Amino acid sequence: MAFMHFDDSIDIINKIEITNYKASKRYLTDTLGYVLAEDIITDHNSPELPTSAMDGYAIRYADLSLGRLKISSINPAGEALHDEVEEGACIKTFTGSLMPHGSDTLIPIENVTVEGDEIVIDQEVPFGFSVRATGENYTKGQKLITKGTKIGFADIGVMASLNVVSPLVYEKPRVAILSTGSELLELGEPQTSDAQIRSSNNYILEALVKKYDGEPLQLGCIFDDKETILKSVKSALEQSDIVVTTGGVSVGDFDFVKDVIVELGCEVIFKGVRVKPGQHIMVAQKDDKFIVALPGFAYSSTVTALLYVVPIIAKLQNSSSPLRLVEAILEDNFNKRQKKAEFTACNYHLREGNYYVDFKGKKVGSSAILTNMLGSTALMVTSEEDSSKVAGDRVNILLID
Repeated sequence: MAFMHFDDSIDIINKIEITNYKASKRYLTDTLGYVLAEDIITDHNSPELPTSAMDGYAIRYADLSLGRLKISSINPAGEALHDEVEEGACIKTFTGSLMPHGSDTLIPIENVTVEGDEIVIDQEVPFGFSVRATGENYTKGQKLITKGTKIGFADIGVMASLNVVSPLVYEKPRVAILSTGSELLELGEPQTSDAQIRSSNNYILEALVKKYDGEPLQLGCIFDDKETILKSVKSALEQSDIVVTTGGVSVGDFDFVKDVIVELGCEVIFKGVRVKPGQHIMVAQKDDKFIVALPGFAYSSTVTALLYVVPIIAKLQNSSSPLRLVEAILEDNFNKRQKKAEFTACNYHLREGNYYVDFKGKKVGSSAILTNMLGSTALMVTSEEDSSKVAGDRVNILLID
């Protein structure tokens, strides 16, 4: 079987087109972490009129030189005020109050001394001090938040100020997770044979899906027989947008997932990539649904899920992968072992504006060493064209946490 170049597989993922995005309106406070499916455009100015930014006294700037002004009235926030500031007078005004007609400057309470019904100006201020101009925050018709934005706390605050009760957001894709293998034990299930191993793939994938904005559907472990796999994957596909399987995609006698995918009428986008770990990765599509068949080893399935599942989760929300590729300085030598794209677990830290990486505590061995993902871990990326590296070389790392 011919394996494709890793870059070609990523190019295929990037070029996938979604026919119909799923979007729905959600109550504003329930949209944190969702991707916005509409532009947020203002329908008014903020503030609509000049507004006080502090507690103080609304004055005419020209009257500062008088040194003493009469308090003609009080202007509480949220109340309409019909009084105007006249020559030689001021109106006590609070934070958030509209500036009274005739005034152009606010002098803070800290800058004056009150004597009866007058203020004595102890410290002058510049023209227009502490007055929020019309449209200071935003102007009518302005696009404040762009479609495709992942909603954060500031976006929620701004939308609340615009009275956006239920913004339109892309639905988080539902991701069904299946681990295949007759040797696998579920969490809490007693071990009855030395040949049994504890499943971790389905649990780390559930956590990974949650972290990267999918809705996991945990379907657990299933036996390595074709009928069970066919029934399980078919059911999973009906309930979800993405089905992620682990195991059963290699070349063994009991690797049935690849056959099942074809029987379900899915188009295999690609199978087999020159990448370490996880060369037996398979991605298939049926309409706007996907099956991603990952290898069975824990480290392999985790890395390939980051490389292929996470971008598809983002794509179904009309967004891009949240994983970042940055440059780092290598602090240890690195032995390039195979002519493949390699994703090697490394420790990373930021020092004086530069990322540095090393391999202290990271084991070299099979693709089953999940403990290599513990700690402040990134994935050092080397292409199949790269050679071994030495300390001091600049390398690319994929930030995953």
